[in-house]
Amino acid sequence: MMTIRLAGPALALLLASFTLAALAQESAEDAAAMAQAHAQRIAALDDAGPRLNAVIVHDPAPAAKARAQADKGILKGRTVLVKDNIETAEWPTTAGSLALAGNLTGRDAPLVANLRAAGGVVLGKTNLSEWANIRSDNSTSGWSAIGGLTKNPHATDRNPCGSSSGSGAAVAAGLAWGAIGTETNGSITCPASVNGIVGFKPSVGIVSRTHVVPISRTQDTAGPMTRTVHDAALLLTAIAGEDKADPVTLEARRVKDYTQGLDTASLDGVRIGVLRGAVGSRPAIAALFAQALADLARAGAVLIDVEYTPPRALWEAELPVLLYELREELDKYLATRPVADGPRSLAEVIGFNLAHEDAELRWFGQELLVQALDTTDAAAYEQNLATLRRLSRADGIDKLLNDHEVAFLIAPTTGPAWASDLVNGDNYAGGIGAGYLAAIAGYPHLTVPMGAIEGLPVGLSIIGGQWQDHAVLKAGAAYERARTAPLPAPSFKPWQAAGE
Repeated sequence: MMTIRLAGPALALLLASFTLAALAQESAEDAAAMAQAHAQRIAALDDAGPRLNAVIVHDPAPAAKARAQADKGILKGRTVLVKDNIETAEWPTTAGSLALAGNLTGRDAPLVANLRAAGGVVLGKTNLSEWANIRSDNSTSGWSAIGGLTKNPHATDRNPCGSSSGSGAAVAAGLAWGAIGTETNGSITCPASVNGIVGFKPSVGIVSRTHVVPISRTQDTAGPMTRTVHDAALLLTAIAGEDKADPVTLEARRVKDYTQGLDTASLDGVRIGVLRGAVGSRPAIAALFAQALADLARAGAVLIDVEYTPPRALWEAELPVLLYELREELDKYLATRPVADGPRSLAEVIGFNLAHEDAELRWFGQELLVQALDTTDAAAYEQNLATLRRLSRADGIDKLLNDHEVAFLIAPTTGPAWASDLVNGDNYAGGIGAGYLAAIAGYPHLTVPMGAIEGLPVGLSIIGGQWQDHAVLKAGAAYERARTAPLPAPSFKPWQAAGE
């Protein structure tokens, strides 16, 4: 295997360049050099330097792979990091848990097989909130027993959000061209927002979930995390596809190329619903959102105020549905994986954590896993699921779009990153964003950087109807061109107030 090494000024430029991940690849040698540069950047920023802990394992010499892939498909040797709850043949898939440290299945998830067939290079696996953040109500996002605590490149003492924390931080730090995250409720869009990148949660069914460590069969999906909307559309095109083992993918309405029309997409005359109630109470977020609205208006969009307050029944029904599905789906996954060692059921995972509590339970517990074990009432599950479907779809997004005659709904995605605190857990800013509605409905949700508050990124959410993934991406590309707010570069240092 040929290794391309950078040294001296070339290496210094590599480490200083925030635009590395976005550079064009025009030949096999370009692809090889770029892949090796990304591997060296991981060594310099993730394994050393600020030690971001975004990457659990990676190929230190991927140049030959990139060279071989450079004439294949649409990705042409581009490097992609994969969240470590998605199976890849060459590395264990751990979901961040020591219980699955030996989970080397030797198989690719279909979305990874699609990625390779499209010319992508699987550069490594990214850290995540353990068990995709379904273990405890008091967790610290971005922490796993396998990977430790991921740091936000914009402020290394701030949280990268979860559960696709490593994927978000890695793309923000320029450790790869793109990454794949997974989302049940906010786990792509929140990390993308606070790390200052693009994240796209597609409609459930666009991308296969087979050989992905599961939470929910009704809400889980994988999706792209990249520097630009175009790159997200390109990566989605690569990983999307039907899978007979995941029947919902057979119902999906896909387009062949999600990048088509992005460069000419216009918002002129497009009616967009503005979720004013999802802005929260912080003046700085309201000001940033107002600037985004002004940009959209200058691009020709017709902005319509939309009032929405989530009904209490939505919150009462969601967790029981997730816990019921977690117990069933995780038991199926663990029981059928082709590995002799490790847990074969949720109950065994809980037992493993108790037997290794110093390593697994030091910072927070596993009360949600225990609760899932006892969530067995099938009739209650069906009733709760019907409630969720009605409130998030027919009486939720569909109603808002139809009643106001708008194509999309927009809001800030979430607040800026909070300080990481393993002792006290996460400190989410309440009342900001509406991504939960798209997550519960299984509808597309795109977040695009819209600026920063005190150097901490904040994203703009664009939410559409089911299977309107391409339209949402085109709207995001048009906003990206119209955006006037400056975007911050990662500091790779602890946060400091401006002027200090």
